[in-house]
Order: sequence, then C-alpha cells, then structure tokens
Amino acid sequence: MSIKKEILKPGSFYHIYNHAVGNDKLFFTENNYIYFLSKFSEYISPIADMYAYCLMSNHFHFLVKIKSDEEIFNFLKGNNKIPEQNLSLQEFKELSESHPEIDYFNLHLTKQFSGFFNGYAQAINNQENRKGNLFIKGFRRIEISSSEYLKDLILYIHTNPVHHHFADSLDSWKHSSYNSILSDKSTRLKRNEVIELFDGRENFIICHKAKNEEVMQRVELMMNE
Repeated sequence: MSIKKEILKPGSFYHIYNHAVGNDKLFFTENNYIYFLSKFSEYISPIADMYAYCLMSNHFHFLVKIKSDEEIFNFLKGNNKIPEQNLSLQEFKELSESHPEIDYFNLHLTKQFSGFFNGYAQAINNQENRKGNLFIKGFRRIEISSSEYLKDLILYIHTNPVHHHFADSLDSWKHSSYNSILSDKSTRLKRNEVIELFDGRENFIICHKAKNEEVMQRVELMMNE
C-alpha cells in the first residue's frame, strides 16, 4: 500500500485505511473488534460521520465524512484544544490561513485519528504482552471527490471480506457496516444517506451482490497511486 497523507478538510469524504505491521494481527478476539469501534466513537465521532466500515483480522477500512468547520471548532473549543479559548471561528480560520504550513484544522483532525489508533494499539500491546508498532506507520487517507467513486468505495469496503477470503458472503461477516445499513436498529452510521446514494435499499443489495471485480480494481488502483 502507498502512504496517503492528504490534508483532512472539513466537509470532505475520506477513505481511511491501514494494515497491521508485518504478519501481525489487529484483532485477536471478538471483544477487540468491539473495542476498536468504541475507540472510534470516542475519538472520531465528534469530528467525522461514518458511512461505511469493515474490520478484518489484519486491516481495516473506513469511509468517513469530516464534519463542518463550525462543528469541529466547537468540539475543539469545548475540549480546550485551540490556542486561545476566546478565539472565534473566523479568527481560528484566519489563524490557519496565516500559517498554511500548519493548517490547524488538519493538525487537530489528524491528532484525533492518531489518538484513536495509539489508544487501541496500547490496549492490544498490553493484552498480547507485545511491544512496538501495531499499525503500519502513518494511517492512509484518500479524499473522495465524486459520487461514483463514493459508491465504488462502499462496494469495495463491504465486499472486502469475501475478496480476501475472510468470509463466503457479505452478510456472514459480522464486522462490517453492510448488515447494519440494511437493519432497522438504531445506528450512528449514515444509513439513509448510503441507501439514497444507491437509489434505494433493493438496488443497494443488487449492486453488492453483483460481481464487482472492476470496482475492486478501480479502488485498489486509487490506493496504489
């Protein structure tokens, strides 16, 4: 995989993904999958919305949309994460624009993701009595700029367990958003927005059950650029 370090911007979609170091695993027990998502809720839900995800034993994929600049600013201010507490949103934007080499929004967004991954890695190292990096250094991120690629990526993420022979069918893999999107249970996922993107629930299912080799190739090509 190539390292993607694109700037994280408010209001933009991103494919966030990474892999365990070497032949290590990221998830050793069922509770590890649950704990990983709970750390996502703690660190990432305040600054981004989840549209799709898939967790496999040695890697993961998220499709997220970074929240608005106002929502992010309010979160940062409420948690004492901005340089001066009396700054307004406009002043914070101007501060970021005056220091393009820093980009304060990207800096704080990246810190949230780093806190998420580091917190999980520390817990796994304690659990497994291991030391060192758990993830490949520098989480991967690709900005999504078209609705067509957005659909491709959702298909890619949900079909990943079958593609990598972790599962025989989409609905048999418990650690992805596929079943949650089709469920009526309460969820933080942007379920309605995903269904609308596919023009309805029935078409969502049809598109996922079609052979998607071209989709897989298009997404993997983007990941390896």
